[in-house]
Amino acid sequence: MPDRLPIVVAGGGPGGMAVAVALAQSAFDVVVIEREPEFPVDLRAGSFHPPTVEMFDALGVGEAMREAGIKVPVWQVRDRRAGVIAEFDLGLLKNDTPYPYRLHVEQHRLTRFLGARSDDLPNLDLRFSTEFVSYEQHDDRILVTIHGPGGTETIDAGYLIGADGGRSGVRKQMGVEFEGFTWPERYLVASCVYDLARHGFAMNAYIADPVEWAAIFKMPHNGPPGLWRLAIPVQPETPDDIALSLPFVRERLHGFQPGLGDAEIPYHSIYRVHQRVAKTFRAGRVVLLGDAAHINNPLGAMGLNSAVHDAVNLAAKLREIRDGGDADALLERYVRQRRGVTIEFVQAMSIRNKRLLEERDPEVRKQRLDELRKTAADPKAAYTHLLGTSMIASLRRAAAIE
Repeated sequence: MPDRLPIVVAGGGPGGMAVAVALAQSAFDVVVIEREPEFPVDLRAGSFHPPTVEMFDALGVGEAMREAGIKVPVWQVRDRRAGVIAEFDLGLLKNDTPYPYRLHVEQHRLTRFLGARSDDLPNLDLRFSTEFVSYEQHDDRILVTIHGPGGTETIDAGYLIGADGGRSGVRKQMGVEFEGFTWPERYLVASCVYDLARHGFAMNAYIADPVEWAAIFKMPHNGPPGLWRLAIPVQPETPDDIALSLPFVRERLHGFQPGLGDAEIPYHSIYRVHQRVAKTFRAGRVVLLGDAAHINNPLGAMGLNSAVHDAVNLAAKLREIRDGGDADALLERYVRQRRGVTIEFVQAMSIRNKRLLEERDPEVRKQRLDELRKTAADPKAAYTHLLGTSMIASLRRAAAIE
């Protein structure tokens, strides 16, 4: 790859900015194009697993992220009526990671911290209000056409990285199928100024119920009683305008915990959830990562983390290519590693998590919850479980894929 050619990253979300910073730190010229006028504010995701927190250090934003976030050392699985089923202490991972906890902080904080790295990285060119238009591949380069405030421009680039979300224009031009399905129900996400800890909830908990399961996360907030975010399913027959109305939201929250529906609700939204993986993550000099390559339900907090893991892996491959490595072999290894663990771990575990919470068959439900109780009660089994749920196992598996 000619060193003089920049790498174009389509999409200024967490994955796009992570790969851009990782490459710019390694002396690549990088152009990031983001169609919004500033970094988007997405309040749906914001739980980072231990190995991702480690990666923040390498990206130069570790200290800022940890100062902005909440450290969550324990998480729960609960039954809506029976209470706590299992509690997992990430302290069991103290010999595997310097950060044995989940870090809760909104993902838009990460993109902004990464964006601020451009002050120290003059080779990182951020272009807002700029859209990807098309690309044209050649043997030794790729021509990327973009449209921004100054009009239409074609960049002579070494590679194009598609990090432009689930509706990726880059993936669509590649002609790559986005295999999978969409869940019938939507997710209602509401942030509440309320203290759920006084009712026994850990700062991260998953609540099983055959009718109305829930996932809760405590998020950063200035002072008591704290800000707690809940994700609750909304059935297909409920229109969006009803689901987004405050009376409906308050009724659902009150049903989850009496008094919660009376709390201040600074934010609420509704969105559809998909389980999809691109048939391939690469076509020549075009490579996909993050939501452009794979999307999943948020139960287990794996999608956002996977985007960062993709980014760090891909940046390492591009460094090897610049240093003389075989481009085809290395990029195909990226695809095998990241697509492989996406299917084997992220998709499988996130689907299993959802099935566990929403199981309607009483016997199957009891069996699965009993198994979880036994796992949490056995330190060895709990440790193995945490290696998987914290995504340490998936990263180790990816590294082993040749």
